[in-house]
Amino acid sequence: MAVAGGIRAAHLPSKFQPPPITPTSKTTQKPFHRPRPPPPPLFISTNPTHVNPHHLRDLYTLSNHSCHRFPSLAPDGRIEPVDLDKLRIALSHSNVVVSVFSRPEVVSHYSSSESNSMGFGGDWFRRVVPVTPENGTLVGFGRVVSDGGLTASIYDVVVIPSLRGMGIGKMIVKRIISVLTSRGIYDIAALCSHEERLFFEACGFGEDSLGATTMMYTRTASSCEANDMVKHVGRKLLVAPPVRQPLKS
Repeated sequence: MAVAGGIRAAHLPSKFQPPPITPTSKTTQKPFHRPRPPPPPLFISTNPTHVNPHHLRDLYTLSNHSCHRFPSLAPDGRIEPVDLDKLRIALSHSNVVVSVFSRPEVVSHYSSSESNSMGFGGDWFRRVVPVTPENGTLVGFGRVVSDGGLTASIYDVVVIPSLRGMGIGKMIVKRIISVLTSRGIYDIAALCSHEERLFFEACGFGEDSLGATTMMYTRTASSCEANDMVKHVGRKLLVAPPVRQPLKS
């Protein structure tokens, strides 16, 4: 015969009883952190031919990202689209190009205001056709300018707004660093804004151990005399005379 019963704490020996709760007792609760949603099916490429300049410009526009430090603004306050010809030139001279693609259905789902990213997945993902640059949508990008042997700089790391917070940006930077270090290049810099600083710190970037400071050349504004360059430095106007060739004897 089996007997089932319950045992109350008051009938347990003292050494098995839980400590009494007093008014001074404090219960500590760990802060609730919403888990990061898993990234959707992706295809990451380092093949420059997989990047369509038109699609890249659309990604920049959708993300309100500019390739210029001082971008022109449209009347509605958004950044004007990058010039396609200059974008093609920049791509052709980039030493490393990383592009990320995802299915259009996934992008549409996450772009919907009523979507629930935590409940999306299951069998649908297992039935989906593998992502390729041909059937996918460009959702992330990053590029590198390098001398090919010693140094490199990272530019234009951008992820479509609806898929941010899933680690895609870190995937891009990680792939860039992997390609550069495989070529023996470890002097890697990232020119970023104040808002992007925390992202690159999370990717392993920090202050230069040599204490170097980035200095940017100011674009010339106009010319006072023939071949003279004029530029503004703070509130001062500097005139740089042209370099004159030495007279031949």
